[in-house]
Amino acid sequence: MRSLRTGLSLTSLLSGVALLGALLVTAPAAHAADAPLRDLADAKGKVMGTAVTGSKLTGTYGDTAAREFNALTPGNAMKWGSVEPTRGTFNWAEADQIVAFAEANGQQVRGHTLVWHSQNPSWLTNGTWTAAQLSGLMNDHIALEVGRYKGRLATWDVVNEPFNEDGTYRQTLWYNGLGADYIAQALTAARAADPAAKLYINDYNVEGVNAKSTALYNLVKSLKERGVPIDGVGLQAHLILGQVPSTLQQNIQRFADLGVDVAITELDIRMQLPSDSTKLTQQAADYKAVVGACVAVARCVGVTVWGFTDSDSWIPDTFPGQGAATPYDENYAPKPAYHAIAEALGGTTSEPPTGACTATYSVTSQWNSGFTGQVRIACSGSALSSWKVGWTYGAGQRITQAWNATCTQTGTAVSCSNASYNGTVPDGGSVTFGFNASWSGSNPVPVVTLG
Repeated sequence: MRSLRTGLSLTSLLSGVALLGALLVTAPAAHAADAPLRDLADAKGKVMGTAVTGSKLTGTYGDTAAREFNALTPGNAMKWGSVEPTRGTFNWAEADQIVAFAEANGQQVRGHTLVWHSQNPSWLTNGTWTAAQLSGLMNDHIALEVGRYKGRLATWDVVNEPFNEDGTYRQTLWYNGLGADYIAQALTAARAADPAAKLYINDYNVEGVNAKSTALYNLVKSLKERGVPIDGVGLQAHLILGQVPSTLQQNIQRFADLGVDVAITELDIRMQLPSDSTKLTQQAADYKAVVGACVAVARCVGVTVWGFTDSDSWIPDTFPGQGAATPYDENYAPKPAYHAIAEALGGTTSEPPTGACTATYSVTSQWNSGFTGQVRIACSGSALSSWKVGWTYGAGQRITQAWNATCTQTGTAVSCSNASYNGTVPDGGSVTFGFNASWSGSNPVPVVTLG
């Protein structure tokens, strides 16, 4: 459905790893599941996927995406506006990169999305087309894009978001120009372009039994009866904290009973910020309920999260004041939601104790002789009235300037304490400070302690 956030850069060359830190006691860093999520999903015969941004598939982001997920969805790279921004001029670079990454890591790819009302190129949306011209444009686009990846993609979201909330058809370029049968036409064209790929209709607010999901149900039933190729239904599942529909499993089952597969395709669960331990506990319960509902239905093929880290989520830009919607925080620490997913897939986890505050070191930019670093102190289930962090450099790095903290360095040992205005870190809150430093030869990330 939505764009992954594209304006953030976590690091240029290096990213820190959160380690240690608590009020009064030292807490271990959050542990991942005993087995990666993808292994747990494989054991259940399910997909555990994530949407990704191609340019970020390096470092910690790439390592996590490869380790934890057995399927990838391009967040934006395969949308019409991305691949053909100017008519007849194509840009496949990011889409190709994601497919190659997935193949190198034994992952399947979900193509997203072919026919949608949003993120289309301006030449298409601003054009004046006859029905015959519009039909030809759609057929040609599907043939070209699906054909490019023929035999390499497992699944396509062929038609995206065709319905209004009341179950009527959304007034779009396609519906207004071609009528409701544009959906059957698109599915037929996709089947011709790649007979092996699974073809889906994908929509949001169709997770529970309601007017919109019933309209989708009736459409799929009609398509099946007409012999139109349709293999599955995607339930996006952009959910709000504490609002998992009680009829989710029932709804999944009724689509499965039509003889199609069902996938949770874009799961995230947003909350009002700041997050705190109560909200994160509720979010974990919600994630577990969604994944558990899929596990319980044989024809629910799996779950894809819409970005696995909060730093790559569309939520804060679209819903101001809301966020923390994914299974990992912005520093790649697994949240309670991650452990809940693992448990729903039959795994066990080693969770950190509650009441922990953590310090996370990261390198935000680096050049020939220097770098800029940042440390983030965050609390969940606890709070601080003052803080002090320390680390030891292992390659001769020297701090030259600091802000939002007082930092001293003696030899290789660095000690930083809060400024007069940022010593308090509330439950669910965080503070950051930054610094410039010099380096030569290498710049390994140190272990940070919080006291």
